[in-house]
Amino acid sequence: MDPLGWTVFAVAVPAVIFAGISKGGFGSTAAFASSSILALVLDPATALGIMLPLLMLIDLASLPPYWRRWSWPEARLLMLAGLPGVALGALVFEITDPDAIRLLIGIVCLGFVAWQVAVAKGVVAPSARDPGPVIGLASGIAVGFTSFVSHAGGLAAAIYLLGRGLGKTAYQATTVLVFWAINLVKAGIYAGLGIFSRDTLTLDLWLIPAALFGTWLGVRAHHLVPETLFFRVTYALLSVTGAKLMWDALT
Repeated sequence: MDPLGWTVFAVAVPAVIFAGISKGGFGSTAAFASSSILALVLDPATALGIMLPLLMLIDLASLPPYWRRWSWPEARLLMLAGLPGVALGALVFEITDPDAIRLLIGIVCLGFVAWQVAVAKGVVAPSARDPGPVIGLASGIAVGFTSFVSHAGGLAAAIYLLGRGLGKTAYQATTVLVFWAINLVKAGIYAGLGIFSRDTLTLDLWLIPAALFGTWLGVRAHHLVPETLFFRVTYALLSVTGAKLMWDALT
């Protein structure tokens, strides 16, 4: 499908606004739904290439409201550990075909929802122990890998940061800083792999207002909207999207 077609634009606008809301106010955990939704109408590489510059813009727009409110030790560990994860993601991405990436994104979507439901139902109990540097290192590698192949590093970051007992705003600020840095690294590799194109960058220019509007909504919603409502909608979207991507990949 043409990246500059009206169908893609109609899908991309709400997806990008959703990403801005998630990254601007709810810790980036659900922002990858935007790329998954775009992958329903485009090949996965094109969808990822469209979203990365916009996610970087959202990161940049989100930094000022949370400036210096992050927890630096956790942020530093995740950023450094994320580098080998990004390299691993680039290797996997380069040697697999689009259907394999669709399948991987679908598995990430459904795995994310299954984990969250299991925690909510008490099937999986989050560890009461304070996660140390080894857990932080493993989480950082997972952040880099899943972020590269599907912009889905938020879950791995959440597992570590929430275990560290960060407050709501410190957690949000830390995720903004971490993904701002990791996305900068990803951008150079995406460019080297030819994931960006003239068409994807042109569409990005048209989508800038949606990204900034979503970020503004997210920052305001951080203090106003119940997280439960937001994530229920997110889980429903991810369940449908993940199932559709896996079906497309396998058939």
